[in-house]
Amino acid sequence: MEKSLIKEITAFLSQYLHGKEKAIELTLITFFSKGHLLIEDLPGLGKTTLAIGIAKVLGLDYGRVQATSDLLPSDIIGVSIYNKEKNQFEFKPGPIFNNILLVDEINRATPKTQSALLEAMGEKQVTADGTTYKLPQPFFVIATQNPSEQYGTFPLPESQLDRFLMKISIGYPSREAEKEVIKGGSKREELYKIKPFLSKEDILKIQEEIKKVYVSDKMADYILDIVWATRESKYLESGLSTRGTLALVSTAKTNAYFEGRDFIIPEDIKKLYKYIIPHRVMFKPEFEGQKEEIVKWIVESIPIHPL
Repeated sequence: MEKSLIKEITAFLSQYLHGKEKAIELTLITFFSKGHLLIEDLPGLGKTTLAIGIAKVLGLDYGRVQATSDLLPSDIIGVSIYNKEKNQFEFKPGPIFNNILLVDEINRATPKTQSALLEAMGEKQVTADGTTYKLPQPFFVIATQNPSEQYGTFPLPESQLDRFLMKISIGYPSREAEKEVIKGGSKREELYKIKPFLSKEDILKIQEEIKKVYVSDKMADYILDIVWATRESKYLESGLSTRGTLALVSTAKTNAYFEGRDFIIPEDIKKLYKYIIPHRVMFKPEFEGQKEEIVKWIVESIPIHPL
């Protein structure tokens, strides 16, 4: 994929998500890194529009689940129904059998239902009634949660948070962007008529090419210096896991690829770490309110050696 194509996709989707270029770019990086995305934001800021737009430009199937306290794992995975004519049970796939799944307000679902997503996100498969079913490829979960602690929410456990490659916020649009929305109205319906920019084959090929982006010994050491700094920090209860380390590498590779390079550089890490590290590490209670500042200080304190 050429850098120009990513810019073209971002510019195109910006017509429907005014002033959200950064969120679009980060979503594309997460997708092509074969990860999953958690969006923490207030309702009504374009999360659903973003998910639909990404699905349509990439030519992929799209499903949506509204999480509630009575949502069951079978509502996401599917259910076996008895067929009288065949005298056997038949599995009816749930919305998780789409290429892109939007789970809205995931923290309103019970822990049992949240855990039903763990196998799907980690192994790209689900198990129902003792049978394992492979999910379609590519497979991408976009989950949203409200930042406010509200009645009827169940905080995501660390094991679930660690499954999300990035955690981002869309934020309010700029005044000018919101003015365009007022004048033009919602364009979400138009999204369903979008012609794909890529085919599934193109997407899988690009994801394979990204794997080949080169990581030098010095870049590996730089990344490990950051990782170990989180593990040894006096501000943290626990640092980055190995999955977190791989998240830094995979997103850096994708960003390098989007920039037209076949190798990663420190700037790739510095551009993305704030969306990868904070939700994966546990802060000591007295430092909970300074998460971003602490992570920034840790990363910026790591010296960059000449490549």
